[in-house]
Amino acid sequence: MSKRILVICQYFYPEQFRINDICTEWVQRGYDVTVLTGIPNYPQGKFYKGYGLFKNREETWNGIKIIRIPLIPRGHSPIGLVLNYFSFPISGFFWNIFTRIQADYVFMFETSPMTQCKIGVRYAKKHRVPLYLYVQDLWPENVEIVTGIHNPLIIKPIDRMVDKIYKACNEIFVTSPSFVEAVVNRKVPVPREKVHYWPQYAEDFYNVLDREASIKELGDSDDDSIKELIADNTSMKVAFTGNIGYAQGLEVLPQTAKLLGDMNVKFVIVGDGRYKSKLVSEIEELGVRDKFILIDRQPAEKIPAFLGLCDAAFISFMDTQLFTWTIPAKLQSYMACGMPIIASAKGETERVIKDADCGVCVDIGNAEKLAEAIKNLPDSYKNMYGPKARKYFETNFTKKKLIDEFEKYYR
Repeated sequence: MSKRILVICQYFYPEQFRINDICTEWVQRGYDVTVLTGIPNYPQGKFYKGYGLFKNREETWNGIKIIRIPLIPRGHSPIGLVLNYFSFPISGFFWNIFTRIQADYVFMFETSPMTQCKIGVRYAKKHRVPLYLYVQDLWPENVEIVTGIHNPLIIKPIDRMVDKIYKACNEIFVTSPSFVEAVVNRKVPVPREKVHYWPQYAEDFYNVLDREASIKELGDSDDDSIKELIADNTSMKVAFTGNIGYAQGLEVLPQTAKLLGDMNVKFVIVGDGRYKSKLVSEIEELGVRDKFILIDRQPAEKIPAFLGLCDAAFISFMDTQLFTWTIPAKLQSYMACGMPIIASAKGETERVIKDADCGVCVDIGNAEKLAEAIKNLPDSYKNMYGPKARKYFETNFTKKKLIDEFEKYYR
């Protein structure tokens, strides 16, 4: 009989998170996987077409059984985000009372909010099964950064909730060595032996594509921005793909574009998110619209083709301690595609880039240094940095290597 895994994650297909691929891989390896998730609404803030409180609440995708419990869509306001964060675990409380699903393991994929993990803790305790947690966002640190709230009356209860979740887990997996230290060294310590560094991998479709293959993939698009990208064969193009949120620190790019003056460079932004409209406003205000190609959110499988039409890939963050501890998932994706990396970052991201010798890294938010780094890239930077990025990925971040490492915990 196949081992049964119950996955708890507020975001799942058709939302684009790596847990989609992890679950698909487990099914291919013979596990019976059920996912408890919400109604898809990330990052747009409203329910996806075809989904709702009374539509498509259960489905099967890639052999994975998906159960969607009600939540309030995140919208575009802080109040909407709070309601979204709390509505999912409230629905999960009632689901736990009535569910007849039987699982051998519970795996919680924790991007914010960590409140979702309360569902898994209750289920594992009720059914006396092992509980595993994969931490993508540290709480309460992430709450303080995203909301700006530091009031102890709010933060301390969150801290106590996190302590209880960590205590309930049999094994805790985190995405960087710094996250290991942060979890282990909390005020209520977590035993080091149950906290493991398990970096994110890039899915198999992230691979090196040349310009010809990329045009073949994207050439039939009616999108004017994509046509512009394909037609541009002269400028240096720097890509950013994924969520365009406040935490990404993208305000540095319009400032950098202004400083680059007459240099023939364009920033290719592929994605959507809460910060995008403000980013567009800043681009317009600084008069640098000609240095940007803005493309709406795309399926993850298309991203290698966009990268194949660009010369380098960009990563940045807000300037907070939390993000110095973070290895963002897009770093692995960029490296898998053999992209030279240009980063406005420090800490773990800077360490990986230096270890791999696959690009340049400047201080967070420093437009002057970023513009200088772009101007001073050696002529051979693509041939110098790209293959090193891919080699480092193959050594450290492949799916097979990392899923094999994790699978021993299911035996």
